[in-house]
Amino acid sequence: MTKKSPINKTISVIIPVFNEQENLAWLHDKVAKYLADRDLDFEIIFVDDGSNDGSLAAMKQLHTQNPKTVRYLALSRNFGKEAATSAGLSAVKNDAAIIMDADGQHPVELIDTFLELWHAGNDVVVGIRTSNINEGFVKKYGSKLFYAMLKVIGGKTAVAGTTDFRLIDRKVIDSFNQLTERNRVTRNLIDWLGYQRVEVPFEAAERHAGQAAYSFQKLLKLALNGIVSHSTRPLKVIALLGLLISTLSAILGVVLAAQKYIFGDPLGLSVTGSALLALFVTFLVGIVLVCQGLLALYIESVYYETQNRPLYLIKESS
Repeated sequence: MTKKSPINKTISVIIPVFNEQENLAWLHDKVAKYLADRDLDFEIIFVDDGSNDGSLAAMKQLHTQNPKTVRYLALSRNFGKEAATSAGLSAVKNDAAIIMDADGQHPVELIDTFLELWHAGNDVVVGIRTSNINEGFVKKYGSKLFYAMLKVIGGKTAVAGTTDFRLIDRKVIDSFNQLTERNRVTRNLIDWLGYQRVEVPFEAAERHAGQAAYSFQKLLKLALNGIVSHSTRPLKVIALLGLLISTLSAILGVVLAAQKYIFGDPLGLSVTGSALLALFVTFLVGIVLVCQGLLALYIESVYYETQNRPLYLIKESS
């Protein structure tokens, strides 16, 4: 059913792509028809993130068939979804942008709500995933653990289920494009910018075709980047943890020494000095290694920033 939109503004839909050849024509037809039925002035920007299937060829074909409404950018290699999304945002010239995944899990029907809330004065409209039909155990509870950690360690108030599926206003796009860091999580940076924000819950649909490109390792890396690149609280936690362990170790050592050598071991623990020493050393070495690993992540982040390399390279575009 045709539903004319009351919004007389231009919209760009950004779709980062990595090995999604089977989904592109289907997704394009669905999004284009939905926006055209609402008489919106729109464009769809596909960003190929170094795909090794026929995704780029599919984008070119869509552009050839729809030169006025389809654009494409092809990165020189796989730079990652965050870089691909940033490339898409840098190419936007319209009044607002909607970021969508290429797998078809983000419901196109939610765009009406996004547009209405944007028209009401909100600068950022964020899709909050309440459930996912095909979400596995590890991803489901790993996501919950990540947001819990982000609140406690990262000092963030991120809402569980936050996704990249969102609408952002022109002024937010301009502000985002001024950011220069390489180690980035797009949704966190948009949240950091501020502006008037509203959230919309949705249930993720089943993937249309193909396999998910995000492995557990990539999700873990994204989670760590989300914490390390946007908060220094873990460094403060390390200092407090070291102080706490030192204090507890000293107290426990004094108590055990006193009960054995002063009170004659009334508890019958029969703990030798070497056993105590080995226990404390093992415990402290484990803590030190964890802390060093966390510090290494911060050093790695600083290292990549100081290299001052471009976030991405575009080998061709429409």
